[in-house]
Amino acid sequence: MEPFRACIVREQNQHVSYCVESIQQDFLSKGNVIIKAAYSSVNYKDHLAVKARGGVIRSYPMVPGIDVSGTVVSSDTDAFQVGQEVLVTGFEMGMTHTGGFSDYVQVPEEWIVPLPNGLSLRDAMVIGTAGFTAALSIDALESNGMTTSEQPEILVTGASGGVGSVAIRLLSQSGYTNIFALSRKKQEEQLLLSLGAKGIVYAEDVIPEETKPLGQQRFHYVLDTVGGNVASALIPQIYYGGSISMCGNAGGIKMETTVLPFILRGVNILGIDSVNYPIEKRPHIWKKFANEWHIMDALRVHEIALDELGNPFSAIEQGTHVGRTIVKIDVTRP
Repeated sequence: MEPFRACIVREQNQHVSYCVESIQQDFLSKGNVIIKAAYSSVNYKDHLAVKARGGVIRSYPMVPGIDVSGTVVSSDTDAFQVGQEVLVTGFEMGMTHTGGFSDYVQVPEEWIVPLPNGLSLRDAMVIGTAGFTAALSIDALESNGMTTSEQPEILVTGASGGVGSVAIRLLSQSGYTNIFALSRKKQEEQLLLSLGAKGIVYAEDVIPEETKPLGQQRFHYVLDTVGGNVASALIPQIYYGGSISMCGNAGGIKMETTVLPFILRGVNILGIDSVNYPIEKRPHIWKKFANEWHIMDALRVHEIALDELGNPFSAIEQGTHVGRTIVKIDVTRP
Protein backbone atom coordinates (compact mmCIF):
# COMPACT_ATOMS: atom_id res chain seq x y z
CA MET A 1 0.00 0.00 0.00
CA GLU A 2 1.26 3.46 -0.92
CA PRO A 3 1.66 6.10 1.83
CA PHE A 4 -1.61 7.80 2.75
CA ARG A 5 -2.93 10.67 4.86
CA ALA A 6 -3.98 10.55 8.48
CA CYS A 7 -4.43 13.00 11.32
CA ILE A 8 -1.81 12.13 13.94
CA VAL A 9 -1.93 13.22 17.58
CA ARG A 10 1.44 13.39 19.30
CA GLU A 11 2.51 14.14 22.85
CA GLN A 12 5.83 15.56 23.99
CA ASN A 13 6.61 16.95 27.42
CA GLN A 14 2.89 16.92 28.29
CA HIS A 15 2.14 19.05 25.23
CA VAL A 16 -0.34 17.55 22.76
CA SER A 17 -0.41 18.52 19.07
CA TYR A 18 -2.03 17.13 15.94
CA CYS A 19 -1.68 17.51 12.18
CA VAL A 20 -2.28 15.62 8.94
CA GLU A 21 0.74 13.50 8.03
CA SER A 22 1.69 10.87 5.47
CA ILE A 23 1.93 7.40 7.02
CA GLN A 24 2.42 3.78 6.01
CA GLN A 25 0.11 0.83 6.67
CA ASP A 26 2.32 -0.45 9.49
CA PHE A 27 1.35 2.65 11.52
CA LEU A 28 -2.20 1.30 11.77
CA SER A 29 -3.33 -0.91 14.64
CA LYS A 30 -3.90 -4.59 13.96
CA GLY A 31 -7.09 -5.91 12.38
CA ASN A 32 -8.18 -8.44 9.80
CA VAL A 33 -10.18 -5.99 7.67
CA ILE A 34 -8.86 -2.87 5.92
CA ILE A 35 -11.37 -0.16 4.99
CA LYS A 36 -10.80 2.68 2.56
CA ALA A 37 -12.45 5.53 4.40
CA ALA A 38 -15.10 7.64 2.70
CA TYR A 39 -16.34 9.74 5.63
CA SER A 40 -15.80 10.18 9.33
CA SER A 41 -17.53 12.48 11.81
CA VAL A 42 -16.58 14.79 14.65
CA ASN A 43 -17.83 13.98 18.13
CA TYR A 44 -17.19 15.54 21.54
CA LYS A 45 -14.89 12.62 22.31
CA ASP A 46 -12.74 13.47 19.27
CA HIS A 47 -12.30 16.98 20.63
CA LEU A 48 -11.10 15.53 23.94
CA ALA A 49 -8.70 13.24 22.04
CA VAL A 50 -6.62 16.19 20.83
CA LYS A 51 -6.45 17.88 24.24
CA ALA A 52 -3.79 17.38 26.87
CA ARG A 53 -5.23 15.20 29.65
CA GLY A 54 -8.39 14.76 27.63
CA GLY A 55 -8.73 11.23 28.94
CA VAL A 56 -9.40 9.61 25.55
CA ILE A 57 -6.08 8.60 23.97
CA ARG A 58 -4.15 6.10 26.05
CA SER A 59 -0.82 6.14 24.18
CA TYR A 60 0.82 8.33 21.55
CA PRO A 61 1.15 8.76 18.63
CA MET A 62 -2.45 7.96 17.68
CA VAL A 63 -4.93 8.52 14.85
CA PRO A 64 -8.10 9.95 16.44
CA GLY A 65 -11.63 9.53 15.12
CA ILE A 66 -14.18 7.21 16.74
CA ASP A 67 -16.29 6.83 13.56
CA VAL A 68 -15.72 5.82 9.96
CA SER A 69 -17.63 4.63 6.91
CA GLY A 70 -16.07 3.24 3.78
CA THR A 71 -15.37 0.30 1.51
CA VAL A 72 -13.55 -2.92 2.34
CA VAL A 73 -10.30 -3.22 0.35
CA SER A 74 -8.78 -6.19 2.16
CA SER A 75 -10.39 -8.91 4.27
CA ASP A 76 -9.04 -12.02 5.98
CA THR A 77 -12.53 -13.16 6.96
CA ASP A 78 -15.54 -14.53 5.09
CA ALA A 79 -17.75 -12.14 7.07
CA PHE A 80 -16.80 -9.17 4.86
CA GLN A 81 -15.97 -9.05 1.17
CA VAL A 82 -13.74 -6.70 -0.80
CA GLY A 83 -15.92 -3.93 -2.22
CA GLN A 84 -18.51 -4.14 0.58
CA GLU A 85 -19.63 -0.86 2.15
CA VAL A 86 -19.41 -0.80 5.94
CA LEU A 87 -19.30 1.44 9.00
CA VAL A 88 -17.58 1.37 12.38
CA THR A 89 -18.42 3.42 15.47
CA GLY A 90 -16.95 3.22 18.94
CA PHE A 91 -15.10 0.29 20.47
CA GLU A 92 -11.43 1.28 20.82
CA MET A 93 -11.20 3.36 17.64
CA GLY A 94 -9.39 6.64 18.15
CA MET A 95 -8.45 5.67 21.72
CA THR A 96 -6.09 2.69 21.87
CA HIS A 97 -6.67 1.67 18.24
CA THR A 98 -5.94 3.94 15.26
CA GLY A 99 -9.17 5.64 14.23
CA GLY A 100 -11.26 7.13 11.48
CA PHE A 101 -9.40 10.34 10.62
CA SER A 102 -7.33 8.46 8.06
CA ASP A 103 -7.52 7.41 4.42
CA TYR A 104 -7.41 3.78 5.56
CA VAL A 105 -8.64 2.09 8.73
CA GLN A 106 -7.65 -1.39 9.88
CA VAL A 107 -9.98 -3.01 12.41
CA PRO A 108 -11.11 -6.43 13.66
CA GLU A 109 -14.21 -7.83 11.99
CA GLU A 110 -16.05 -7.82 15.35
CA TRP A 111 -16.34 -4.01 15.20
CA ILE A 112 -17.85 -3.72 11.71
CA VAL A 113 -21.49 -3.18 10.72
CA PRO A 114 -22.52 -3.77 7.09
CA LEU A 115 -24.01 -0.61 5.60
CA PRO A 116 -27.76 -1.30 5.33
CA ASN A 117 -29.70 -0.73 2.13
CA GLY A 118 -31.15 2.76 2.04
CA LEU A 119 -28.23 4.35 3.87
CA SER A 120 -25.28 5.99 2.09
CA LEU A 121 -21.76 6.17 3.47
CA ARG A 122 -22.30 9.89 3.99
CA ASP A 123 -25.62 9.28 5.77
CA ALA A 124 -23.92 6.87 8.14
CA MET A 125 -21.53 9.57 9.31
CA VAL A 126 -24.22 12.25 9.53
CA ILE A 127 -25.61 9.91 12.17
CA GLY A 128 -22.30 8.59 13.55
CA THR A 129 -21.73 7.93 17.23
CA ALA A 130 -23.81 10.98 18.18
CA GLY A 131 -26.92 9.72 16.40
CA PHE A 132 -26.32 6.14 17.49
CA THR A 133 -26.15 7.37 21.10
CA ALA A 134 -29.37 9.35 20.67
CA ALA A 135 -31.09 6.23 19.33
CA LEU A 136 -29.90 4.12 22.27
CA SER A 137 -31.12 6.81 24.68
CA ILE A 138 -34.60 6.82 23.17
CA ASP A 139 -34.68 3.02 23.15
CA ALA A 140 -33.80 2.97 26.86
CA LEU A 141 -36.46 5.54 27.74
CA GLU A 142 -39.09 3.65 25.77
CA SER A 143 -38.09 0.43 27.50
CA ASN A 144 -38.85 2.25 30.76
CA GLY A 145 -42.33 3.42 29.84
CA MET A 146 -42.05 6.33 27.41
CA THR A 147 -44.75 5.99 24.73
CA THR A 148 -46.32 8.23 22.12
CA SER A 149 -49.80 7.17 23.29
CA GLU A 150 -49.32 9.14 26.51
CA GLN A 151 -47.45 12.06 24.89
CA PRO A 152 -45.25 12.72 27.93
CA GLU A 153 -43.27 15.89 28.43
CA ILE A 154 -39.70 15.15 27.34
CA LEU A 155 -36.68 17.37 27.88
CA VAL A 156 -33.53 17.03 25.76
CA THR A 157 -30.43 18.72 27.17
CA GLY A 158 -27.53 19.97 25.05
CA ALA A 159 -30.19 20.24 22.40
CA SER A 160 -28.20 22.01 19.67
CA GLY A 161 -25.28 19.57 19.88
CA GLY A 162 -24.79 16.36 17.93
CA VAL A 163 -26.61 13.92 20.21
CA GLY A 164 -29.27 16.43 21.26
CA SER A 165 -30.21 17.63 17.78
CA VAL A 166 -30.50 14.09 16.44
CA ALA A 167 -32.52 13.05 19.49
CA ILE A 168 -35.06 15.82 18.99
CA ARG A 169 -35.55 14.88 15.37
CA LEU A 170 -35.82 11.16 16.18
CA LEU A 171 -38.40 11.84 18.88
CA SER A 172 -40.42 14.01 16.52
CA GLN A 173 -40.15 11.48 13.71
CA SER A 174 -41.37 8.80 16.12
CA GLY A 175 -44.53 10.79 16.89
CA TYR A 176 -43.71 12.56 20.16
CA THR A 177 -45.07 16.11 20.33
CA ASN A 178 -44.24 17.43 23.81
CA ILE A 179 -40.50 17.76 23.23
CA PHE A 180 -38.62 20.55 24.99
CA ALA A 181 -35.08 21.58 24.13
CA LEU A 182 -32.64 22.81 26.76
CA SER A 183 -30.00 24.97 25.13
CA ARG A 184 -27.63 27.77 26.04
CA LYS A 185 -27.61 29.01 22.44
CA LYS A 186 -30.60 31.34 22.12
CA GLN A 187 -29.70 32.05 18.50
CA GLU A 188 -30.51 28.42 17.62
CA GLU A 189 -34.16 28.59 18.67
CA GLN A 190 -35.50 28.32 15.12
CA LEU A 191 -33.28 25.32 14.36
CA LEU A 192 -34.54 23.46 17.43
CA LEU A 193 -38.16 24.23 16.62
CA SER A 194 -37.65 23.05 13.03
CA LEU A 195 -36.24 19.75 14.34
CA GLY A 196 -39.45 19.14 16.26
CA ALA A 197 -39.11 20.84 19.63
CA LYS A 198 -42.37 22.24 21.01
CA GLY A 199 -40.57 24.78 23.15
CA ILE A 200 -37.15 26.02 24.23
CA VAL A 201 -35.98 25.90 27.83
CA TYR A 202 -32.94 27.85 29.01
CA ALA A 203 -30.65 27.07 31.90
CA GLU A 204 -32.05 29.84 34.09
CA ASP A 205 -35.49 28.26 33.71
CA VAL A 206 -34.55 24.91 35.22
CA ILE A 207 -31.33 25.34 37.20
CA PRO A 208 -32.09 27.14 40.47
CA GLU A 209 -29.42 28.88 42.52
CA GLU A 210 -29.93 26.18 45.13
CA THR A 211 -31.10 22.74 44.06
CA LYS A 212 -33.68 21.23 46.41
CA PRO A 213 -33.85 17.48 47.08
CA LEU A 214 -37.30 17.47 45.46
CA GLY A 215 -38.55 20.17 43.14
CA GLN A 216 -41.69 20.85 41.17
CA GLN A 217 -42.42 17.93 38.81
CA ARG A 218 -41.98 19.26 35.25
CA PHE A 219 -40.77 16.49 32.93
CA HIS A 220 -41.75 12.86 32.59
CA TYR A 221 -38.54 11.94 30.80
CA VAL A 222 -35.17 13.63 30.34
CA LEU A 223 -32.67 12.71 27.64
CA ASP A 224 -29.50 14.16 29.12
CA THR A 225 -26.35 14.67 27.07
CA VAL A 226 -24.59 17.04 29.48
CA GLY A 227 -24.30 15.64 33.01
CA GLY A 228 -22.87 17.78 35.80
CA ASN A 229 -24.99 20.43 37.49
CA VAL A 230 -27.60 20.27 34.71
CA ALA A 231 -28.44 16.65 35.50
CA SER A 232 -28.24 17.39 39.23
CA ALA A 233 -30.85 20.12 38.88
CA LEU A 234 -33.19 18.12 36.63
CA ILE A 235 -33.43 14.84 38.54
CA PRO A 236 -35.55 16.43 41.34
CA GLN A 237 -37.92 17.81 38.66
CA ILE A 238 -38.82 14.46 37.06
CA TYR A 239 -42.36 13.18 37.53
CA TYR A 240 -43.13 10.14 39.63
CA GLY A 241 -41.99 6.99 37.83
CA GLY A 242 -40.11 8.94 35.17
CA SER A 243 -36.60 8.39 33.88
CA ILE A 244 -33.47 10.25 32.84
CA SER A 245 -31.06 8.74 30.32
CA MET A 246 -27.46 9.89 30.68
CA CYS A 247 -24.88 9.71 27.90
CA GLY A 248 -22.53 12.69 28.18
CA ASN A 249 -20.28 14.69 30.48
CA ALA A 250 -19.77 18.04 28.73
CA GLY A 251 -21.11 19.68 31.90
CA GLY A 252 -18.78 17.71 34.15
CA ILE A 253 -18.53 14.23 35.60
CA LYS A 254 -19.68 15.10 39.13
CA MET A 255 -23.33 15.09 40.09
CA GLU A 256 -24.92 16.16 43.35
CA THR A 257 -28.27 14.75 44.33
CA THR A 258 -30.04 12.89 47.12
CA VAL A 259 -31.78 9.54 47.27
CA LEU A 260 -35.20 11.21 47.57
CA PRO A 261 -36.12 11.38 43.84
CA PHE A 262 -35.41 7.65 43.61
CA ILE A 263 -37.08 6.39 46.79
CA LEU A 264 -40.00 8.83 46.95
CA ARG A 265 -40.75 9.29 43.24
CA GLY A 266 -39.33 6.12 41.73
CA VAL A 267 -37.14 8.05 39.28
CA ASN A 268 -34.81 5.92 37.16
CA ILE A 269 -31.31 6.76 35.91
CA LEU A 270 -30.51 4.97 32.66
CA GLY A 271 -26.84 4.88 31.70
CA ILE A 272 -26.14 4.89 27.95
CA ASP A 273 -22.94 3.41 26.54
CA SER A 274 -22.60 3.50 22.77
CA VAL A 275 -18.90 2.55 22.76
CA ASN A 276 -19.11 -1.14 23.63
CA TYR A 277 -22.75 -1.74 22.72
CA PRO A 278 -22.94 -5.38 21.52
CA ILE A 279 -22.12 -5.73 17.83
CA GLU A 280 -24.93 -8.24 17.25
CA LYS A 281 -27.51 -5.61 18.31
CA ARG A 282 -26.13 -2.75 16.22
CA PRO A 283 -27.49 -3.65 12.74
CA HIS A 284 -31.06 -3.34 14.03
CA ILE A 285 -30.47 0.29 15.02
CA TRP A 286 -28.73 1.15 11.74
CA LYS A 287 -31.54 -0.43 9.70
CA LYS A 288 -33.98 1.88 11.49
CA PHE A 289 -31.90 4.86 10.34
CA ALA A 290 -32.14 3.52 6.80
CA ASN A 291 -35.95 3.33 7.03
CA GLU A 292 -38.33 4.94 9.54
CA TRP A 293 -35.57 7.05 11.10
CA HIS A 294 -34.16 8.41 7.84
CA ILE A 295 -33.73 11.94 9.22
CA MET A 296 -30.41 13.02 7.73
CA ASP A 297 -31.83 15.68 5.42
CA ALA A 298 -33.51 17.43 8.35
CA LEU A 299 -30.32 17.89 10.38
CA ARG A 300 -27.84 20.74 10.26
CA VAL A 301 -24.70 19.23 8.78
CA HIS A 302 -21.29 20.80 8.16
CA GLU A 303 -18.93 18.98 5.81
CA ILE A 304 -15.20 19.56 6.11
CA ALA A 305 -11.94 18.16 4.76
CA LEU A 306 -9.45 16.20 6.84
CA ASP A 307 -7.14 19.19 7.23
CA GLU A 308 -9.98 21.36 8.58
CA LEU A 309 -10.51 19.47 11.84
CA GLY A 310 -9.29 22.42 13.85
CA ASN A 311 -12.48 24.36 13.07
CA PRO A 312 -15.00 22.05 14.75
CA PHE A 313 -12.56 21.30 17.57
CA SER A 314 -12.33 25.04 18.32
CA ALA A 315 -16.12 25.41 18.09
CA ILE A 316 -16.64 22.57 20.57
CA GLU A 317 -14.06 24.12 22.90
CA GLN A 318 -15.85 27.48 22.73
CA GLY A 319 -19.32 25.98 23.09
CA THR A 320 -20.45 27.24 19.68
CA HIS A 321 -20.61 23.96 17.76
CA VAL A 322 -24.08 23.17 16.40
CA GLY A 323 -25.47 20.04 14.76
CA ARG A 324 -23.28 17.46 13.07
CA THR A 325 -19.88 17.84 11.41
CA ILE A 326 -18.76 15.16 8.98
CA VAL A 327 -15.29 14.75 7.50
CA LYS A 328 -14.99 13.88 3.82
CA ILE A 329 -11.96 11.61 3.80
CA ASP A 330 -12.13 10.37 0.20
CA VAL A 331 -11.75 13.55 -1.83
CA THR A 332 -12.35 11.65 -5.10
CA ARG A 333 -15.99 11.04 -4.19
CA PRO A 334 -18.53 13.29 -5.95
